[in-house]
Amino acid sequence: MMRSSHSLFILFSISFILFSCLESNSKKSSNSTTQKSTSETYMDVNPPAKGFNLEASDSKAISIADEVMLAMGGRAAYDSTRYLTWNFFGSRKHVWDKETGNIYINNLRDQYELRMNIHDMTGMMYIDGEEMVQQDTIKKYLTRGKEMWINDAYWLVMPYKLKDSGVTLKYLGADTTATGKAAEKLELTFADVGVTPDNKYHVYVDKQLNLITQWDFFTSYDDPEPRFSTPWEGYKNYNGILLSGGRGKNSLTEIEASESLKSYFNQ
Repeated sequence: MMRSSHSLFILFSISFILFSCLESNSKKSSNSTTQKSTSETYMDVNPPAKGFNLEASDSKAISIADEVMLAMGGRAAYDSTRYLTWNFFGSRKHVWDKETGNIYINNLRDQYELRMNIHDMTGMMYIDGEEMVQQDTIKKYLTRGKEMWINDAYWLVMPYKLKDSGVTLKYLGADTTATGKAAEKLELTFADVGVTPDNKYHVYVDKQLNLITQWDFFTSYDDPEPRFSTPWEGYKNYNGILLSGGRGKNSLTEIEASESLKSYFNQ
C-alpha cells in the first residue's frame, strides 16, 4: 500500500507539472495571438503608404508608429480631415486641401501669393493682388511653392507620416529627450522622395502619451550629430486630430482644421 501510494503521488506530481506547463504555454500562445492580433489590427487601420520600405523597417518601430497615429486621433480622423491651415514661423501662411492637392500660400516675407495644385503643378501667382502672366516666372515660383509646402507641412503633420512613401523606419531603443523625459527613439531615412532625400530624422515618442515630443534633424543620413533638435509641444485637438505648434523658440501659429477653409479655393 505504501509503495502504491508513493507511485500515485509521483504520477499526480507529473500530471500537475505537465498541466502547469500546458497552461503556461497556452497563456503564452494566447498573449502572442493577442499581440499579433493587435499588430494586425493596427496595420489594418493604419496601412503603410505605397512605397513605404516595409521589408527594411523594424516591426517594433512600425508598432510604435501605429500607436502614435492612434494617439494623434487615428488614421480615419486624419484622412477625413480635408482642410488644414497654419502659419510657418511668421514667414508663410498655408491653406491645404488634402483631397485635391490644391494649396494657397501667402509668402508674408517676400509678399506674394500662390494658388496652385501640388500634383499637376498648375497655378497662379499674385503680387499685390495682381496676377502675373510671365510663364517662366510663374513656373519658377510654382516649383518653389511646392518645395515650401513639402518643408512646411512636414513641420506640422510629420507624426502622421511615419509610414509614408519612401520611408525606412528603425527602432533605436529607449532614450531621453533634451528635457529628460523617457522616450522611445525612432529613425526615419528616405529614398527617392521629397526635395532632400538624404535627410535623416530621429523622433522621440513619449512612453506614456505615445506622442512625439522631440525630433533631431540630420542634413545627411551619415552625419554623426544632428544639425538641430527641436521639441514638439503644445498639442491641441483640432476637430478630432491632434496637432502641435510649439517648436521651442519658434511656433507654428494660426493652426486650424475646418471645412470653412474651402472658401480659399472657391475664388
